[in-house]
Amino acid sequence: MTEQIALPKALVADLGARARAAAAALAAVPSTAKQDALRHIAALLRAAAPEIEAANTLDMTRATAAGLSNALLDRLRLDAKRIAGMADGVAAVADLTDPVGGVIDTAERPNGLVLSRVRVPIGVIGIIYESRPNVTADAAALCIASGNAVILRGGSEAIESNRAIHAIFARGLAESGLPADAAQLVPVTDRAVVGAMLTAEGLIDMIVPRGGKSLVARVQAEARVPVLAHLDGINHIFVHAAADQAMAERIVVNAKMRRTGVCGAMETLLIDRAYPHIASLVAALRATGCEVRGGPGLRAIVPGLVPTTDADWDTEYLDAIASAGLVDGIDGALIHIAHHSSHHTDAIVTEDAAVAERFLRSVDSAIVLWNASTQFADGGEFGLGAEIGIATGRLHARGPVALEGLTTYKWIGRGTGQVRP
Repeated sequence: MTEQIALPKALVADLGARARAAAAALAAVPSTAKQDALRHIAALLRAAAPEIEAANTLDMTRATAAGLSNALLDRLRLDAKRIAGMADGVAAVADLTDPVGGVIDTAERPNGLVLSRVRVPIGVIGIIYESRPNVTADAAALCIASGNAVILRGGSEAIESNRAIHAIFARGLAESGLPADAAQLVPVTDRAVVGAMLTAEGLIDMIVPRGGKSLVARVQAEARVPVLAHLDGINHIFVHAAADQAMAERIVVNAKMRRTGVCGAMETLLIDRAYPHIASLVAALRATGCEVRGGPGLRAIVPGLVPTTDADWDTEYLDAIASAGLVDGIDGALIHIAHHSSHHTDAIVTEDAAVAERFLRSVDSAIVLWNASTQFADGGEFGLGAEIGIATGRLHARGPVALEGLTTYKWIGRGTGQVRP
């Protein structure tokens, strides 16, 4: 047992030491050099699309044989369009303003000492994720652009895809004159490596988990390194009595069915009892192939719905399934959301501006929307380029975490000989 534990710890120690050296070098690299490297990597990704797709086919074949769910298979799948989108995402990060060195604020003290808060990289970021191989590219690009080194630990189901994508980053960094160790991929699938990363104090400065509830729970329970948490997307849409019918149906269908396996998908539909088009709204959702599980009040209006259980209101389906129920106006919606929300993304559909503003103020989630689909919960849609994840906590960063969320700050003082009396 000791030997089994020692190997992952030694591996992480080696990765961490190399990452710290790369982070120190990267912190001093000019913005233009980082941006040029990312544009070069984006071009390499486009050119290597056939090789990446072939590697992904190996992963998909194994995952299908292993019985992974349709939602997980969708997250794992890479085709020419998705690879092109991945490359575009890397190029988009290169076009973003580099936050490193940015001055947050400056103040002059009465004694003439000038103090500034200046953005700096966090250092070494550990990303632990499942299924989605595009995270390899997104996370690496964001970390490089923000001056951080990154250690990537993807799921075993995507190992071939991740290796192919990481190889492009290593090549692109080296060809651009930047340290290849700035982006490292854990080369083994041993789950004990995750535990070693979570306790790598002094080597890894922050852990970002991206995956299911069990992964995030393990990270939060075992981590001795600060964690930027990304919890379940138990997202609600509340259709208020004053909602426009066509808009409500369009938003609800898109929020659930555009892509059911993403964390921004709607999982619970709350309908105001006074909304005059309840049956039509549910029918529009069911017409797309979505299974609607209804509470007792809703089933009385729309027969044939699958009855909800208590567990449904706290379930992230990541599938063509939604729980739906009636509530008594905005007060009922706020009570339900406060009790069941994962603080990810919640939305209201209404033409009543006063009700909408109350919802926006009262719902304690990282993203709160008015008359828009929850599927906009994405860094690219927020103008941030690729994202490292949606942070649902209350500290450091919240919502889509991109370049600025991967920096901290230090105080810089400029004096003229001041001494403290």
